[in-house]
Amino acid sequence: MDFDADIPLEELGESVGALDFTAPISLKGRISNVVGMVSLSYSVSTEILLVCDRCLDEFTEDCSRSFEHILVREEKDLVGEDDVLCEDDSLDMTGLCVSDILMGLPTKILCSEDCLGLCPDCGGNLNRGECKCVKEND
Repeated sequence: MDFDADIPLEELGESVGALDFTAPISLKGRISNVVGMVSLSYSVSTEILLVCDRCLDEFTEDCSRSFEHILVREEKDLVGEDDVLCEDDSLDMTGLCVSDILMGLPTKILCSEDCLGLCPDCGGNLNRGECKCVKEND
């Protein structure tokens, strides 16, 4: 079964976990049952507001990723890290999407690979130019 849906911002709230969404999540995917094994493969497309770990500036990033899971009905059937328990034969697709997006983010979030960060003395953002603090000569 193919699906194509959007999760509106109202459903996501202003902030979900560590994520601030600035656009709805667009979903496209497929659920299939092959010999009793139910698999879910889907892709997401959205936009999120992030904070750079080096300079602390906020920036918006387009987020397009794909995910795959095996859906199981009972906890005893959970085998792999991508297995998802569907209690009462239902799946919280919003929660799964947000979790997958969050887990797919890098551990160090940067506005750009060449971000210069903050001055260790005055805290000025070095991406905006040299800081004006007085440097001691060693």
